[in-house]
Amino acid sequence: MSEQGFPAEVIDTGRPHPARMYDYYLGGWDNYQVDREAAEHVIRAHPQVRLSARANRAFLHRAVREVTRRGIHRLLDIGTGIPTSPNPHEVAREHAPDAKVVYVDNDPIVATHAGAKLTDTGQAGFVLGDVREPGAVLRHPAVRELLDAAEPVALLLVAVLHFVKDEEDPAGIVAALGAALPPGSALVLSHATAEPYAGYAEGRTDVEARDSVVSAYRNATAGLSLRPHARIEPLFGDFALLEPGLVRVPLWRPDGPVPGPRELNDTVFYGGVGIKN
Repeated sequence: MSEQGFPAEVIDTGRPHPARMYDYYLGGWDNYQVDREAAEHVIRAHPQVRLSARANRAFLHRAVREVTRRGIHRLLDIGTGIPTSPNPHEVAREHAPDAKVVYVDNDPIVATHAGAKLTDTGQAGFVLGDVREPGAVLRHPAVRELLDAAEPVALLLVAVLHFVKDEEDPAGIVAALGAALPPGSALVLSHATAEPYAGYAEGRTDVEARDSVVSAYRNATAGLSLRPHARIEPLFGDFALLEPGLVRVPLWRPDGPVPGPRELNDTVFYGGVGIKN
């Protein structure tokens, strides 16, 4: 990847893309037949995936509200996906009208939608980049401008690191990105798991369903690496977790009724927010 991104023709749009599959889970229309077929494969194996996607999106909104209330008005959203309103800049500006957001994604199709729905409001930019190349992302002029103000930044890595393989060093990626942020910055992170919810008496890992979900991403532009709590929490590194820590996303500072154990077991995302000292 160069500082200006990479040409669209290197992206194989004949294969499913996680961003477009996620858009389908959320009920969007910005996807292709190949994405819908792969997403339906996941839905057959795990019918609650759409509930998980909505719960994860709600976590993102609550987390953005929290960091903006803390005075963090600059956001770097890597792996933003297809725009779905309210987007992070819309949520941030509820509390901080001056909020500035830079969105990053590796799908040129996302870039097309970003121009229409994200960057037309001012104080928002888009970078065609890949979380697996943090140095290139950080060198991009739009990101450099965001960071050069030396103000705290909220780094959003929401539902993206499970598309980074172990050999691609997700912890190293987060550490490289975090090292570029000034003290007082925040990390908002969520990650998919196949781990049963501890509070669900009947909880157990359904190996067949898990393998079926993973197989749906095998031919996608990024594979799926489901990780347990014990391997997700260390990704926060030097970011000190805010209460209630790393939890199933509906449990992170809920602003409504809390789902019961069965629903939490069906919600496959862990989420948390950390602050850099």
